Amino acid sequence: MRLIGKYGSGAKSAAATEADTDSWAESPESRLGALPAQRTSGLSERRPSAGYGPDSLVHVSTRQFAAAVGSYGADGEDGPLGSGALAAGSLDPAGLDTTSFESALAAREQAALESRHRQAADDGDPDAACRLGTLLLRRGDLEDSEPYLRAAAAAGVRAAANNLGVLLHQQGHRGEAAQWWRQAAVAGSAPAAHALGLQLRDQGEEEAAEYWLHFAADHGHPLGAYALGDLMEHRRDVRAERWFKVSADAGHREAAYRLARMREAAGDKETAETWYRTAAARSHARAALRLGVLLEERAAADQSLLDEAARWYRQSAQNGEPRAACALGFLLRDFGDVTAAAEWWQEAAEAGDGNAANALGALHASRGEAKEAEHWYRTALDAGDQNGAFNLGLLCAGTGREQQAEQWYRRAAYAGHREACNALAVVLLQRGDESGAEPWFSKAAEAGSVDGAFNLGVLHAGRGEQRQAYEWYARAAAEGHGEAALQLAVVQEQRGNLAGALERYRQAAAGGSAEGAFRLASVLDRRGDADAEAEHWYAVAADAGHRRAQVRMGVRAAERGALEIAESWYRRAAEAGSRSAAFNLGLLLARQDSEAEAMLWYTRAADAGHGRAALRLALLALRRGEPVQAENWCRRAADYGPAEVAERAGRLLGALHAELSA
Repeated sequence: MRLIGKYGSGAKSAAATEADTDSWAESPESRLGALPAQRTSGLSERRPSAGYGPDSLVHVSTRQFAAAVGSYGADGEDGPLGSGALAAGSLDPAGLDTTSFESALAAREQAALESRHRQAADDGDPDAACRLGTLLLRRGDLEDSEPYLRAAAAAGVRAAANNLGVLLHQQGHRGEAAQWWRQAAVAGSAPAAHALGLQLRDQGEEEAAEYWLHFAADHGHPLGAYALGDLMEHRRDVRAERWFKVSADAGHREAAYRLARMREAAGDKETAETWYRTAAARSHARAALRLGVLLEERAAADQSLLDEAARWYRQSAQNGEPRAACALGFLLRDFGDVTAAAEWWQEAAEAGDGNAANALGALHASRGEAKEAEHWYRTALDAGDQNGAFNLGLLCAGTGREQQAEQWYRRAAYAGHREACNALAVVLLQRGDESGAEPWFSKAAEAGSVDGAFNLGVLHAGRGEQRQAYEWYARAAAEGHGEAALQLAVVQEQRGNLAGALERYRQAAAGGSAEGAFRLASVLDRRGDADAEAEHWYAVAADAGHRRAQVRMGVRAAERGALEIAESWYRRAAEAGSRSAAFNLGLLLARQDSEAEAMLWYTRAADAGHGRAALRLALLALRRGEPVQAENWCRRAADYGPAEVAERAGRLLGALHAELSA
């Protein structure tokens, strides 16, 4: 039994061309008190700084800025960077550290730009105040930035109002931040509308949030489109797909991933694969994983897809997705590279993937390395994978630790592991505790265990409760359990429903039941109108080790004159313990003048209770002039039967007695 952001905001004023100030201050993920976060089920977007968005502003501390400016023109070890920094740079032919030189030059240009902005701002230029405030905000100088942004915002500069909202949000003044974002959004700022929408969403004001996110999306803001799609999906609004597509078309990889998931859930795997590929090409780890899965599913029809699936699994794993490392391990194992598979499984297991830990445990168990197997099964269990407890039970059972096995089965069963429920019930039943076993069989079956359903059927059948047994057999058979289908077929045949029996026998054979395949072949053989199909199913059963099917294959081969094939089938069955096969092999060898070997197989058949073999041995003993041996074999033949053999053995005994008396 099997135990059993960065995107253009549209038109900007000429005053804003030097720097895009209509932007976020920094990434939402960068520190506590950042802007309202996008709801995302994947990795954060990281785009080059080229416009507005969460990544457009880079934080450089005042100390770093001063150090960079001060290093320009410094001589050797007397400079602020010291000799270590100089040594780390690259030297041009004149001996200058070009890396430090370029950095210092850039810093000096930045300082000059800041100076120009500050002078213009102090002279009352609101656009310059906006640019200066934004520059300081990017650098993290919030105190110095705030008065310039307030002055520019009060003068009606839209970008300043947006960035003032960013600054206030970071300081925890979320109410005032929302007021400035609203002012900027009303003036047409898509990023401000996006930020306002996120904050309103987080406050539970979803209607207002939808309005402003819609405004941002309609004004070409990809993050606004993504957030709108996310909000709508949360509310099960079918329009979510449209906005995810708008965002994905603009380069948002998480939107592409979410869109792919929606298409896959709708059964449109072709479109889903396209969007997974789009997101994966932008290094989205889970998109690469799902793309690999879809390609592997299609590889049944095109094996070349397995190589591509492996490439995407590898990319996903290298981007930190342990499930991809695990999947890559299984793929490599199927390719025959168990060593590489184990390396990926170990990487995944150490990252907390229970499935990979179980795979490593199974690998060690298959090598007889019980200690290592137990370590990885426990690792899987620590990762929250109850398969680890079940596998520990199997490991203990396989090494004779029955009491520990039961404890592990019970732990996994109480955690809801359906096959552990079935295994625990089997242990209890073998111990004679039928009343304790039945609830666990029921729990396993109700959870979907086909073995549990089959075993529950066996339990009811043993009590004579045929209707309940039939119901559980039918449930297991519907899930492909071959032995359950076999039981149903036998019932149909006993009732004279040959068509129903044939259907169930076919189901049993397709489910892997060797007995089902043999019985299907036998019914077809008796019917006499499907000889080729009967031969096929005999062969299926015989190849699965069914001894009676092997004998039938031998008989059919002998009838065709294919004696070598017949002998091969007889030997397989006889060596597996079939007395009929041993007798038939003896007959075949005798016809080939191998009398001595034939005698050995007759004897093996007779010792196993084969009447005809015993009678044959009696006749051979008489031929050799051994009446006592002949009498002994006759008596055994009479005892073994069948009736006609017993009758012939009786007549031979009578003749022996008459001859001996004479």
